[in-house]
Amino acid sequence: MNDVVYEVEHSVEALVSSTFAWDWRTDVKNWDDPPAQFQLDGPFAAGSWGTTRLPGQEPLRWQIRDVQPWRSFVIEMRLDRATLSFEWRFDAVSDRHTRLSQRIVLAGDNAAAYAPQVREAFGSNLPDGMSRIAAAMASASSQSAG
Repeated sequence: MNDVVYEVEHSVEALVSSTFAWDWRTDVKNWDDPPAQFQLDGPFAAGSWGTTRLPGQEPLRWQIRDVQPWRSFVIEMRLDRATLSFEWRFDAVSDRHTRLSQRIVLAGDNAAAYAPQVREAFGSNLPDGMSRIAAAMASASSQSAG
């Protein structure tokens, strides 16, 4: 991507298989980030569109890109002459441990206009958010096994 203005990445290990991690994370019903609400229009596949709704704001549209089943996907949000992308990777550490990585990239001719908001929303919050996702996956996995 050209004109990268901001990027941040974080990885955590989840106590689940990589298959479980993929299946759980690609089910939008599991996306829990109040007060945001998420909707996917169609299957979790490259080209499908989704919407994020936040109270008091216009809905944010995004598109799924670059799906490599059970390995990685990208959620891309087009802004005015900029793109915000969320790149997810799923790496099996063992049969029951998966390294989840998320890289957030803001790029484009007008990306600097969005940098303060993106940095505030994701910069310091990414590690805690990733840890919450890993814990929720592990909890869901143990409930489905029990």
